[in-house]
Parts: sequence; structure tokens; C-alpha cells
Amino acid sequence: MTVYVCSLSATPDQLIPPGGGYTLLKFPFEENQYDVHCMHQPQQPDGIMAASGDARSGLIWPCVAGWGTLIAHFQWEAGGYDEIRDQFVRDPLGFTSNPMDVTAVDHRAPTPGMQFFTKTHGIFVKPGVPLGVMVRHSDKVPRKVTYAQFKLVIHPT
Repeated sequence: MTVYVCSLSATPDQLIPPGGGYTLLKFPFEENQYDVHCMHQPQQPDGIMAASGDARSGLIWPCVAGWGTLIAHFQWEAGGYDEIRDQFVRDPLGFTSNPMDVTAVDHRAPTPGMQFFTKTHGIFVKPGVPLGVMVRHSDKVPRKVTYAQFKLVIHPT
């Protein structure tokens, strides 16, 4: 049985605004990815051409239905946080009839210095429903995610 994998990473800093709203992390199309099953491509399954840096660059589009394991890794700069949050989201940009189906929400108390977090969560996935990972923080000023990874492993059902 084939296992389908999409593995993304983003090394440019992503500035996350204050104010409590979630921000979809973005991942370049041109670099730092393993995507032989074409789940993170500029030409998206709904026919739209995306560019690195726009919101669509934060999406993984499952190529088959199955049990998906989502994996994420975040590195935040040091800051005056009271809390950092992250979540996986089905259809974070609202393309389907069930937009913003949130799962695996974590609220994290900061540690001294930079913040390093990983998370893993299993969900059923299907073609046509993109996935994303979103973050937020409680600091009063914008803060940087200095490195991020987002991965999907699908075991077809």
C-alpha cells in the first residue's frame, strides 16, 4: 500500500500580528519541500494559481482520502508572551461548505527565551478539502515565527 507524504518547511521569518487572531502559516512552493504527490503546488486543485507568500501557500491539498497524520514544528522568537496557541484547520480559507473545521488546538505557556514546539494529530482527510496550520500569540507587539514545518502523511482507507 502506498503512503502519501507532503513535507514543508519555511525558513523566512513570518511576522504574526498581536490582537488574538489566528494567522495561517505560509510555506514557499519553490524550496524546502518534499511533495512527490503534488499536494502543495502553485497550480491548486480548484484551478487557482497561487504564489509563494499568499494565503494559499499555507495549504496542503490531500491527494487521496484516508487517515492523515498532521505534524507541525514551530520556532518563535523570544518575547513578552503570556500564551502561544496553534491549531490544525480543515479548509482554513473557507473554500468548501464546512470552512474552518478546527482541530488539535494547543494553548501553551511560554518558557524563557525562544519558543520551540512540535505537535502531531490524526484526522480523516479527503481531496478537495485543504489543510493548514494556524498560530497566534498574546504579546502586545508583532512576533516572528522564525522557522516552521508542516507535514501530512496519508494512509489511504
